[in-house]
Amino acid sequence: MDRAEVIRYAEKSLLDELYSKEIYRKMAEFHKGKSASEKLIRIAEMEEEHAEYWKKFLDRRGVDTKAIKINKVKLFLQVLLLRLLGISLSLRILELSENDAVSIYSRLLESKELSEEEKKGLKKILEDELLHEEELAEEESLFQDFIDHVRDAVLGMSDGLVEILSVSAGLAGAYGSPFHVALGSTIVGIAGALSMGISTYTSVKAQKQVRQGILARVKLASKYVAGVFISRIREYMKKRGFSEETADKISSEASKDDELLGKMIAEEEYGLREETLENPLKAGLYTGIFYIMGALIPLTPYYLGLSISLGIPISFLIAAFMLAITGFIIALVARLPLLRKMIELVIAGLGAATITFLIGLVASIFFGISVA
Repeated sequence: MDRAEVIRYAEKSLLDELYSKEIYRKMAEFHKGKSASEKLIRIAEMEEEHAEYWKKFLDRRGVDTKAIKINKVKLFLQVLLLRLLGISLSLRILELSENDAVSIYSRLLESKELSEEEKKGLKKILEDELLHEEELAEEESLFQDFIDHVRDAVLGMSDGLVEILSVSAGLAGAYGSPFHVALGSTIVGIAGALSMGISTYTSVKAQKQVRQGILARVKLASKYVAGVFISRIREYMKKRGFSEETADKISSEASKDDELLGKMIAEEEYGLREETLENPLKAGLYTGIFYIMGALIPLTPYYLGLSISLGIPISFLIAAFMLAITGFIIALVARLPLLRKMIELVIAGLGAATITFLIGLVASIFFGISVA
């Protein structure tokens, strides 16, 4: 990494720290009185210290740091978005930004352009960022149930948006009546919501029963044939890179508690943890309800009685906006690149709808279908 690249990263880091400081403070004010507030204030103070580090870092290299300022409009929009998303998803966004900072700082530490003193200061900042991640993850875990069901909700809405946008586009291509497009699409949407909700319920329930069966069998076996599992734990620890002595200590400690031994085997051999088992009824309800919500959104212009020529583009625009939001939330929950997931979902959804519209149009011309 040459001098110019180091300066570019340092300028970006300074700007990011300035934004982070203000965002954390605004979030702390908004969530005043909550457990997260004190942590957010403490993190904001740390970010201010980090910003001072980067200012001095750039000053030593002759860079005018007074020109590096936050955009108040951008800051306002960022804070507004975080408030709208709620604290759980907000913390997930902040956590992702901390991960990006850790990646940049790790690269800078490998550069020869930094003095030993500067590297020492940067290591301290890196420790702070990792601490932020731990604190945010701890606070976020309080909302894990909500986050889990957000996943069911947005996936249901995504399916509803794509499928009913495609159906309505196909019917619009075949028929000239907004009413019939809305009616036909709504019937398909209701059927789809019921199907999705029931399918999700049965699949999650079956999966939960299988996993519970495995966990029960492992727990029972750990009680009566613990010796077999103890030797397996020893081998798993060695494969993870622990020394033979440490692996012996871990397996020996596990042998003292049948419950602990069973949990370790279930996680090592099957990747199962009891606390991660999903509630089938909640999963089915969230998926079905949000599916029908997603299904109704692209039908708005047809329900308003707009002409097909006007309804189709408006329906596509509304759906594109909602698909982008859905992709944004999915990316947050799954810790995926935000922009890439949003674009991917919009292109896939609108692409499927366009193809279906063309099929409906061809069918209308070929078979002479029309509705007076």
